[in-house]
Amino acid sequence: MSGKLYLCATPIGNLEDITLRVLRTLKEVDLIAAEDTRNSIKLLNHFEIKTPMTSYHEYNKIEKAYTLIEKMQNGTPGISDPGEELAAMCYEAGIEVTSLPGPAACITALTLSGLPTRRFAFEAFLPSDKKERQQILKTLKDETRTMVIYEAPHHLIRTMKELLGVLGNREMTLCKELTKIHEKAEKSTIEDLIAKYEGTDVKGEYVLVIQGKSFEEIAKEEQEAYRDISLEEHMQHYLDQGMEAMKCVAKDRGISKRDVYAQINIK
Repeated sequence: MSGKLYLCATPIGNLEDITLRVLRTLKEVDLIAAEDTRNSIKLLNHFEIKTPMTSYHEYNKIEKAYTLIEKMQNGTPGISDPGEELAAMCYEAGIEVTSLPGPAACITALTLSGLPTRRFAFEAFLPSDKKERQQILKTLKDETRTMVIYEAPHHLIRTMKELLGVLGNREMTLCKELTKIHEKAEKSTIEDLIAKYEGTDVKGEYVLVIQGKSFEEIAKEEQEAYRDISLEEHMQHYLDQGMEAMKCVAKDRGISKRDVYAQINIK
């Protein structure tokens, strides 16, 4: 009988945030695969968990995954912290996978931010590759959902300046050291937060929660774009498509059909 892969959410800071279900699973499985064994051993020692642990991280994830899968195929239940690739390979090998929920920095920051939570876009860390980074930032320009981004202290100012340049001066909540002793959340604007932190000794782990673009702002920008073409050209564009030109033009420009008719007659 094959083993089973348990993907366990471990605390992002405060050890008391771990769930009872995760604690029980950590004690019952035969092997724990951890991204950072130095951090994980602190967690296991704190809760007096004696389960054997092995390292599973970015640089050994493929080779180690095959070893872990072989153990599970032979009946060893396993648990993993960073489990994206391992889970995919387990599915291919016919091994059952389950996920045990728990604390997440993105959700913690989002609920703490004071910004809309119904719809959000999670970007994690922006790419380090310059070209890819610019592509991602470009896609965020017209994002209407609240955006959540992770950042390291030594890149914080640069990232905020890039966001200011692409998004404009949006509302943003800067979350620091979530669930830890020095936790802090500041809701302001990107511009004001840059001014506050630039030139200071920035430390800690950060989550940036940024206001999405409003539908009203998008509509206004679209209306402004139509101001660059004449009313006659705008009308002709829809007439050529066999559409009700006056209604479409009025909608595009945010005015009434009566106003469109009046302006055409004046000319």
